[in-house]
Amino acid sequence: MSRHHQGVVLTAYHSSARDEPQTGPGPDPQLAASSRKMGHFTLQQNHDPQHRDKHETAISADSSLLPKPNSAPSTKSQLSSSPKSTISPRHSPNIRPRPTCQRSSSQDSLDELQMDDYWKEVENISCSGGGAGKGEGEPQEEEHQKIPEEGEQEEAWLTEAGLARLFDDSLAADDQDQEEDSAVFLSTLTRTQAAAVERRVQQTLLRRRNRQHLPDVRDIFKPPEKDEESHQLQRRSENGPKDASAAETETELDVEVAFSEQALSYWDNQQKAKVTNNLNPPDDKLPNFKVLRVKTGQTRAEDLSPLDMIKVRRLLLVEMTALFDTAGIDLKTHKPVKLKTRDSGLFGVPLNTLLDQDQRRVPGTKVPLILQKLISHIKEEGLDTEGLLRIPGAATRVKALCQELDSSFCEGTFPWQQVKQHDAASILKLFIRELPHPLLTVEYLNAFIAVNKLPTKKQQLQALNLLVLLLPEANHNALKALVEFFQQVIDHQAQNKMTLNNVSVVMAPNIFMFKGFRSKVSEHKEISMATSTANIVRLLIRYQNLLWTIPKFILDQVRQHNMESQRKPNNQRAVRKLLKKITTDKPSEKSIPEESSQGFIRVQAPQFSKVSMAVQLTEDLQAVDVLTRFLSQDRLVTVKKEDLCLFEIGGNIKERCLDGETYMKDLHHLNPTAEWVIKLVQR
Repeated sequence: MSRHHQGVVLTAYHSSARDEPQTGPGPDPQLAASSRKMGHFTLQQNHDPQHRDKHETAISADSSLLPKPNSAPSTKSQLSSSPKSTISPRHSPNIRPRPTCQRSSSQDSLDELQMDDYWKEVENISCSGGGAGKGEGEPQEEEHQKIPEEGEQEEAWLTEAGLARLFDDSLAADDQDQEEDSAVFLSTLTRTQAAAVERRVQQTLLRRRNRQHLPDVRDIFKPPEKDEESHQLQRRSENGPKDASAAETETELDVEVAFSEQALSYWDNQQKAKVTNNLNPPDDKLPNFKVLRVKTGQTRAEDLSPLDMIKVRRLLLVEMTALFDTAGIDLKTHKPVKLKTRDSGLFGVPLNTLLDQDQRRVPGTKVPLILQKLISHIKEEGLDTEGLLRIPGAATRVKALCQELDSSFCEGTFPWQQVKQHDAASILKLFIRELPHPLLTVEYLNAFIAVNKLPTKKQQLQALNLLVLLLPEANHNALKALVEFFQQVIDHQAQNKMTLNNVSVVMAPNIFMFKGFRSKVSEHKEISMATSTANIVRLLIRYQNLLWTIPKFILDQVRQHNMESQRKPNNQRAVRKLLKKITTDKPSEKSIPEESSQGFIRVQAPQFSKVSMAVQLTEDLQAVDVLTRFLSQDRLVTVKKEDLCLFEIGGNIKERCLDGETYMKDLHHLNPTAEWVIKLVQR
């Protein structure tokens, strides 16, 4: 049952996605049946904004969209009458005539995805049977998804966002810090983010209406007090939508304005233009997106302290939900049921368990060693093998190799020189499929698939950016290692014939079809997911350089959260501490150093013999220049510049490793009370 219309919206705010009439018919059953015979599919989005949270994909069987080089004009009719075309992708036999694989040199159009390879890969997965790490006849436990009750999903969402205090005033009275943190957190939200929170608070309260002393949602989202009004207006002008034309420049990604605010501007512009039909013109091309340069530097997840990353994850969750809300997409999240999993070996072992094992052998390991070794072995043996990732290895040989890996990999006695390229690729894919929980997690798998429902490639890319950063650290790092490897395979496409589209189609079922998946979905849904999931993998690979950094507006909200926490103590003990600090003669530790006020900063290097040095701030001074100057002045330091990082510590951030292209004067202006420290880092 959809809960789309139960939300509460803020005064003077509503999503324009809800006001437009329905357009376009649903999928034609005969057309869908015809497309299943052909095995070629394209994604058709329903352009009705009122029903974006429903099934929106239709299958197109127009084979003219699938160019076939050197084919005669009668190819279409020949294919339609061929024996292969009568085979259903879901119920095809284990062995069937090998389809002719047509390769397209273009990497831009979704219509050119060759779905034959997808269904061949599904057949290979079915034939392999899985269970690489299990004994003969040992049953495998399937991944299950727990479907939440009405309102339970919203309650879980608020709890994950650290906002349980908003709907449950029965928490311990001494848990005042959590209440204060919630108030500070809410004060940093943009209007779309606040609307997303408010909607879920309302739905949660409806579920808990039989309880006494329920908080009123109007009390939670009070209008700003007069003394805060100017500050709120300033914040909203910074985080709110800028000029619409600038925000929607197709090839530029603005990371200083909340993505959900940009999306709201998009829908507002559509409404003003009175666009009621064909809201989504064909958007299959992959533009060369670029991120607008941020002078305060890019930030990756590993660059921040754990305390700041907790705040980042809360904001990412709210922003991701707000972005989907603007398009009227109701995300159905699931919680995984606890499974009985293996606690040793390589296959069918949770990622965190694998990392615990590997870190005892190699401290600091972030990606499972078996995954690293499989990737490095394929690269060492050469990435020019034709059909790499597409052509499967011999099933019996792959199974034997997996069993031998399970028993001898950790001892270092496995004979890697005997492993062929296609066998290694098959083992790599099997490792991904055998994970007890999907690589993209049960919690976010539906959100990844729903990315296709967003109206523009820009919004899809923004959503993927948020989702990738929301993944647990182990999944985040493993996915990054995989997409980097896929790009290296594509870089050798002249030899291996594996283009971006080919790799995406082959890898999609391995990433999205977790254990028991095919027994839980209808044939129609499986078919509609084929092109959708292939497109998601394609975007992950194509835009990987843009997906692993934290958007600046999220980091700005973290800075604001930290400043608000320092500025507004809400209990008597904090007030007394502040008064005591004011009455003492000692200068404040947070006061701006005299050097900084004169255009200098003092850089500390406590790990090295040169304890500190003064650096003059200029317009073009970057973090990498500070490191270069440090190394030139301290000849005793033998480390490479790549192993050092200049850290921003304190002020409105806990700790942040700076991007080398960070402009120091701009960052100092943003955080004037920070300390600047050079330290060794592990890359």
